[in-house]
Amino acid sequence: MVSRFRVPLIAFVIICGAGLLLWLGITRPHLTSAERGRRLAEREGCFACHGSEGTGGTANFGRSDGTVPNFKDDVMMFAHGPEDIREWITNGKTEAKAKSLTWQEEREKGVLKMPAFGKRLSQSEINDLVSFVMVTSGRPQPEDSLISKGLRLTGSLGCIGCHGPGGALARPNPKSFKGYVAPWIGPDFEDLVRNRDEFNQWIENGVSDRMKSNIFARYFLKRAVLHMPEYKNQLQPGDLDALWAYITWRRAQEKQ
Repeated sequence: MVSRFRVPLIAFVIICGAGLLLWLGITRPHLTSAERGRRLAEREGCFACHGSEGTGGTANFGRSDGTVPNFKDDVMMFAHGPEDIREWITNGKTEAKAKSLTWQEEREKGVLKMPAFGKRLSQSEINDLVSFVMVTSGRPQPEDSLISKGLRLTGSLGCIGCHGPGGALARPNPKSFKGYVAPWIGPDFEDLVRNRDEFNQWIENGVSDRMKSNIFARYFLKRAVLHMPEYKNQLQPGDLDALWAYITWRRAQEKQ
Protein backbone atom coordinates (compact mmCIF):
# COMPACT_ATOMS: atom_id res chain seq x y z
CA MET A 1 0.00 0.00 0.00
CA VAL A 2 2.85 2.35 0.86
CA SER A 3 4.75 1.64 -2.35
CA ARG A 4 1.60 2.16 -4.42
CA PHE A 5 1.38 5.87 -3.46
CA ARG A 6 5.08 6.58 -3.05
CA VAL A 7 5.87 7.51 -6.67
CA PRO A 8 2.88 9.86 -7.16
CA LEU A 9 3.64 11.49 -3.81
CA ILE A 10 7.29 12.03 -4.70
CA ALA A 11 6.27 13.44 -8.09
CA PHE A 12 3.78 15.76 -6.40
CA VAL A 13 6.43 17.02 -3.97
CA ILE A 14 8.90 17.61 -6.80
CA ILE A 15 6.34 19.50 -8.87
CA CYS A 16 5.31 21.65 -5.89
CA GLY A 17 8.96 22.33 -5.03
CA ALA A 18 9.77 23.29 -8.60
CA GLY A 19 6.72 25.56 -8.72
CA LEU A 20 7.73 27.24 -5.47
CA LEU A 21 11.28 27.82 -6.71
CA LEU A 22 9.94 29.24 -9.97
CA TRP A 23 7.59 31.58 -8.11
CA LEU A 24 10.35 32.74 -5.77
CA GLY A 25 12.59 33.37 -8.76
CA ILE A 26 9.94 35.37 -10.61
CA THR A 27 8.98 37.49 -7.59
CA ARG A 28 12.53 37.99 -6.28
CA PRO A 29 13.29 41.72 -5.95
CA HIS A 30 15.96 43.16 -8.25
CA LEU A 31 17.03 46.24 -6.32
CA THR A 32 19.53 48.60 -7.89
CA SER A 33 22.69 49.63 -6.09
CA ALA A 34 21.20 53.12 -5.61
CA GLU A 35 18.00 51.70 -4.08
CA ARG A 36 19.97 49.51 -1.71
CA GLY A 37 21.94 52.63 -0.81
CA ARG A 38 18.75 54.61 -0.19
CA ARG A 39 17.42 51.96 2.15
CA LEU A 40 20.77 51.72 3.92
CA ALA A 41 20.98 55.51 4.30
CA GLU A 42 17.56 55.53 5.92
CA ARG A 43 18.50 52.67 8.22
CA GLU A 44 21.81 54.27 9.24
CA GLY A 45 20.20 57.60 10.10
CA CYS A 46 21.70 59.64 7.24
CA PHE A 47 18.39 61.40 6.54
CA ALA A 48 18.22 62.75 10.08
CA CYS A 49 20.92 65.26 9.11
CA HIS A 50 20.79 65.35 5.29
CA GLY A 51 16.98 65.50 5.08
CA SER A 52 14.44 63.22 3.44
CA GLU A 53 16.30 61.08 0.88
CA GLY A 54 19.22 63.49 1.30
CA THR A 55 17.45 66.39 -0.43
CA GLY A 56 17.38 68.97 2.36
CA GLY A 57 20.02 69.28 5.07
CA THR A 58 18.99 70.24 8.58
CA ALA A 59 20.30 73.29 10.44
CA ASN A 60 23.87 73.00 11.74
CA PHE A 61 24.27 75.69 14.39
CA GLY A 62 27.68 77.32 14.62
CA ARG A 63 28.82 76.87 11.01
CA SER A 64 28.93 79.77 8.57
CA ASP A 65 26.96 77.85 5.94
CA GLY A 66 24.28 77.12 8.54
CA THR A 67 23.09 73.72 7.31
CA VAL A 68 24.23 70.18 6.71
CA PRO A 69 24.90 69.67 2.97
CA ASN A 70 22.22 67.87 0.99
CA PHE A 71 22.94 65.31 -1.72
CA LYS A 72 20.92 67.05 -4.42
CA ASP A 73 22.45 70.53 -4.66
CA ASP A 74 25.52 70.64 -2.40
CA VAL A 75 27.54 67.55 -3.32
CA MET A 76 29.56 69.32 -6.05
CA MET A 77 30.94 71.74 -3.43
CA PHE A 78 32.33 68.88 -1.37
CA ALA A 79 32.97 66.00 -3.80
CA HIS A 80 34.23 66.01 -7.38
CA GLY A 81 33.30 62.40 -8.08
CA PRO A 82 32.47 58.99 -6.61
CA GLU A 83 35.88 58.57 -4.97
CA ASP A 84 35.44 61.77 -2.96
CA ILE A 85 31.96 60.65 -1.91
CA ARG A 86 33.41 57.30 -0.85
CA GLU A 87 36.02 59.11 1.29
CA TRP A 88 33.34 61.21 3.00
CA ILE A 89 31.31 58.12 3.88
CA THR A 90 34.28 56.01 4.93
CA ASN A 91 36.28 58.57 6.91
CA GLY A 92 33.83 61.40 7.59
CA LYS A 93 36.06 63.68 5.49
CA THR A 94 38.24 63.66 2.41
CA GLU A 95 42.01 63.70 2.51
CA ALA A 96 42.03 67.12 0.87
CA LYS A 97 39.64 68.60 3.44
CA ALA A 98 41.59 67.08 6.31
CA LYS A 99 44.68 69.03 5.21
CA SER A 100 42.83 72.35 5.27
CA LEU A 101 43.13 74.26 8.55
CA THR A 102 40.24 76.51 7.49
CA TRP A 103 37.99 73.50 6.96
CA GLN A 104 39.05 71.95 10.28
CA GLU A 105 38.23 75.16 12.14
CA GLU A 106 34.85 75.45 10.40
CA ARG A 107 34.05 71.81 11.16
CA GLU A 108 34.71 72.29 14.86
CA LYS A 109 32.27 75.21 14.99
CA GLY A 110 29.33 73.10 13.88
CA VAL A 111 27.31 71.12 16.40
CA LEU A 112 26.78 68.36 13.80
CA LYS A 113 29.75 66.48 12.33
CA MET A 114 29.87 63.86 9.61
CA PRO A 115 30.49 60.41 11.14
CA ALA A 116 32.94 57.90 9.66
CA PHE A 117 31.17 54.73 8.51
CA GLY A 118 34.25 52.79 7.39
CA LYS A 119 34.21 50.47 10.39
CA ARG A 120 30.44 50.10 10.48
CA LEU A 121 29.76 49.21 6.87
CA SER A 122 31.18 46.80 4.32
CA GLN A 123 32.73 48.00 1.05
CA SER A 124 29.68 46.72 -0.79
CA GLU A 125 27.39 48.79 1.44
CA ILE A 126 29.56 51.88 0.99
CA ASN A 127 29.46 51.36 -2.80
CA ASP A 128 25.65 51.30 -2.62
CA LEU A 129 25.63 54.55 -0.63
CA VAL A 130 27.93 56.14 -3.21
CA SER A 131 25.53 55.07 -5.99
CA PHE A 132 22.59 56.59 -4.13
CA VAL A 133 24.36 59.91 -3.51
CA MET A 134 25.48 60.04 -7.16
CA VAL A 135 21.98 59.62 -8.61
CA THR A 136 20.46 62.00 -6.07
CA SER A 137 22.99 64.64 -7.11
CA GLY A 138 21.94 64.18 -10.74
CA ARG A 139 25.02 62.38 -11.97
CA PRO A 140 26.06 61.23 -14.44
CA GLN A 141 24.97 64.06 -16.75
CA PRO A 142 24.51 63.41 -20.49
CA GLU A 143 26.24 65.62 -23.07
CA ASP A 144 24.14 64.67 -26.11
CA SER A 145 21.30 67.16 -26.75
CA LEU A 146 18.63 64.54 -27.44
CA ILE A 147 19.54 62.59 -24.31
CA SER A 148 19.59 65.80 -22.27
CA LYS A 149 16.10 66.60 -23.53
CA GLY A 150 14.95 63.17 -22.37
CA LEU A 151 16.43 63.82 -18.94
CA ARG A 152 14.54 67.13 -18.68
CA LEU A 153 11.32 65.40 -19.72
CA THR A 154 11.64 62.85 -16.91
CA GLY A 155 11.42 65.81 -14.54
CA SER A 156 8.72 67.86 -16.26
CA LEU A 157 6.48 64.84 -16.84
CA GLY A 158 6.86 63.71 -13.22
CA CYS A 159 8.56 60.39 -14.06
CA ILE A 160 11.18 60.73 -11.33
CA GLY A 161 8.46 61.09 -8.72
CA CYS A 162 7.81 57.35 -8.91
CA HIS A 163 11.02 56.02 -10.48
CA GLY A 164 13.42 58.28 -8.59
CA PRO A 165 16.26 60.38 -10.01
CA GLY A 166 17.86 58.62 -12.96
CA GLY A 167 15.12 56.00 -12.75
CA ALA A 168 17.33 54.19 -10.25
CA LEU A 169 15.05 53.79 -7.25
CA ALA A 170 12.32 51.29 -6.39
CA ARG A 171 9.74 53.26 -4.47
CA PRO A 172 7.04 51.26 -2.63
CA ASN A 173 3.94 50.34 -4.63
CA PRO A 174 1.67 48.28 -2.36
CA LYS A 175 -0.17 45.33 -3.94
CA SER A 176 1.90 45.49 -7.12
CA PHE A 177 3.65 42.34 -8.35
CA LYS A 178 6.92 42.97 -6.49
CA GLY A 179 5.72 45.68 -4.15
CA TYR A 180 7.68 48.51 -5.75
CA VAL A 181 7.79 50.67 -8.88
CA ALA A 182 10.21 49.11 -11.35
CA PRO A 183 13.40 51.13 -11.96
CA TRP A 184 14.57 51.87 -15.51
CA ILE A 185 17.83 50.05 -14.91
CA GLY A 186 18.14 46.37 -14.14
CA PRO A 187 16.19 43.19 -14.95
CA ASP A 188 12.72 44.46 -13.95
CA PHE A 189 12.72 46.93 -16.85
CA GLU A 190 13.76 44.18 -19.26
CA ASP A 191 10.82 42.03 -18.11
CA LEU A 192 8.35 44.86 -18.70
CA VAL A 193 9.84 46.50 -21.80
CA ARG A 194 11.17 44.15 -24.48
CA ASN A 195 11.60 46.68 -27.29
CA ARG A 196 10.96 50.22 -28.46
CA ASP A 197 7.36 49.51 -29.45
CA GLU A 198 6.52 48.31 -25.94
CA PHE A 199 8.26 51.36 -24.50
CA ASN A 200 6.04 53.63 -26.60
CA GLN A 201 2.95 51.73 -25.45
CA TRP A 202 3.86 52.12 -21.77
CA ILE A 203 4.45 55.85 -22.14
CA GLU A 204 1.43 56.61 -24.31
CA ASN A 205 -1.14 54.21 -22.81
CA GLY A 206 0.21 53.42 -19.33
CA VAL A 207 0.59 49.73 -20.19
CA SER A 208 1.95 47.59 -23.02
CA ASP A 209 -0.29 45.48 -25.23
CA ARG A 210 1.54 42.36 -24.03
CA MET A 211 0.83 43.09 -20.37
CA LYS A 212 -2.75 44.15 -21.12
CA SER A 213 -3.44 40.79 -22.77
CA ASN A 214 -1.93 38.78 -19.89
CA ILE A 215 -4.54 37.87 -17.25
CA PHE A 216 -1.90 37.40 -14.55
CA ALA A 217 -0.26 40.76 -15.29
CA ARG A 218 -3.60 42.57 -15.49
CA TYR A 219 -4.52 41.32 -12.02
CA PHE A 220 -1.45 42.86 -10.38
CA LEU A 221 -1.53 46.03 -12.49
CA LYS A 222 -5.14 46.65 -11.51
CA ARG A 223 -4.69 46.06 -7.79
CA ALA A 224 -1.49 48.11 -7.44
CA VAL A 225 -1.84 51.44 -5.62
CA LEU A 226 0.30 53.36 -8.14
CA HIS A 227 -0.47 53.17 -11.86
CA MET A 228 1.56 54.29 -14.84
CA PRO A 229 -0.10 57.42 -16.31
CA GLU A 230 -1.13 57.79 -19.95
CA TYR A 231 0.94 60.52 -21.60
CA LYS A 232 -0.36 60.30 -25.18
CA ASN A 233 -2.17 63.65 -24.92
CA GLN A 234 0.72 65.41 -23.18
CA LEU A 235 3.58 64.46 -25.50
CA GLN A 236 5.05 66.69 -28.18
CA PRO A 237 6.62 65.41 -31.42
CA GLY A 238 10.05 63.97 -30.63
CA ASP A 239 9.39 63.44 -26.92
CA LEU A 240 9.24 59.65 -27.19
CA ASP A 241 12.55 59.63 -29.07
CA ALA A 242 14.16 61.78 -26.38
CA LEU A 243 12.83 59.65 -23.51
CA TRP A 244 13.96 56.43 -25.19
CA ALA A 245 17.40 57.94 -25.89
CA TYR A 246 17.82 58.99 -22.26
CA ILE A 247 16.72 55.70 -20.71
CA THR A 248 18.86 53.70 -23.17
CA TRP A 249 21.83 55.91 -22.28
CA ARG A 250 21.08 55.66 -18.57
CA ARG A 251 20.99 51.87 -18.71
CA ALA A 252 24.29 51.79 -20.59
CA GLN A 253 25.90 54.09 -18.00
CA GLU A 254 24.81 51.78 -15.19
CA LYS A 255 26.55 48.81 -16.82
CA GLN A 256 29.91 50.58 -17.11
